[in-house]
Amino acid sequence: MTGRQPDPRRVAVVSGGSSGIGLATVRQFLDEGYRVAFFASHADHVEEISGKLQQEFGNGRVLGRCLDVRTAAAVADFFNAVADIWRQPDTLVCNAGISPKGVAGAASLETLPLSDWNDVLAVNLTGSLLCCQSVMPGMKAAGFGRIILIGSIAARTTPKIAGPAYVASKAALSGLARSILMACAGTGVTVNVIAPGRILTPMTGSAQTAQNRAALQRIPVGRLGRPADVAAAAAFLASEGAGFVNGAILDVNGGEFAPV
Repeated sequence: MTGRQPDPRRVAVVSGGSSGIGLATVRQFLDEGYRVAFFASHADHVEEISGKLQQEFGNGRVLGRCLDVRTAAAVADFFNAVADIWRQPDTLVCNAGISPKGVAGAASLETLPLSDWNDVLAVNLTGSLLCCQSVMPGMKAAGFGRIILIGSIAARTTPKIAGPAYVASKAALSGLARSILMACAGTGVTVNVIAPGRILTPMTGSAQTAQNRAALQRIPVGRLGRPADVAAAAAFLASEGAGFVNGAILDVNGGEFAPV
């Protein structure tokens, strides 16, 4: 087994945790001693990833499930199972998200199908709401919690690649975070947003695509982002030492958007 000595106090849940930023975050938390539960929408992939992580970190520290984050009952059942098997989660990373694109890229605002709009908002925004609703009572009762929403650079500046539904869903996460902040005031629960820039994941494709080559030219650090870059930011925000960081948007974009 690898990673730090397990910390029985820390239980994290990561939505969309079977690939990309989500999987990197799962691994980061496991490395730091958390027990980690994650879910994603493809059963075969979840089973494969769970098996690999259990071999590496131990069966008692990883829990993977397949579920549809748009379904309130399924989300509630998952969080109840985590609490029954381990304890109430003290850390939540809402990472599950979709960004539909055709051969020519994302649909324009004028041609965006309503079905795509509804699907993106249901997964990216409503799914995050359902997860937050599932953890907030337990976190508030325990007097400690860390809620981290994965936003996007597309919601921080003029979008260059993302479609309108994705942009709207990620911008709305900031409003959701403000509402959670007020609902959890004085309870020891913090909520923050991470806004990644262009990160190389299965969703964004190879570094050699035209979009990624163009993005590279806009990034002052001279490289595209890695999922581990975002995972490290999540680990910081989840730490006990980040208790005075609340209601922030943490940009992880290599300087492509720099509101300094």
